[in-house]
Amino acid sequence: MIFDQLTRFLDTEESTATPDDVPPRLTHKALEGLRMSRSRERILTNLEEMYREAFDRAKETADPAAMASLDFAYRREQLYFEILLDVRDAIEKK
Repeated sequence: MIFDQLTRFLDTEESTATPDDVPPRLTHKALEGLRMSRSRERILTNLEEMYREAFDRAKETADPAAMASLDFAYRREQLYFEILLDVRDAIEKK
């Protein structure tokens, strides 16, 4: 009886499978339907802000090793993001 009640409670129109149900996957078809919303400038500005905060904390503690590590990590991540953004731009142009 409890199982029947639970089934009636959970079986709604929203939970019924339809032919349009597609599992979320990052496929070429899915990418074609999506517009990338974040601009290049916004992404790189967010990255810079995040590293700037960490760098300032390392600077306050006078930790030169942490500052050097963060500087290198920032430049590496910036390069990675620029490459990914170039790929994103190329895909959007297709």
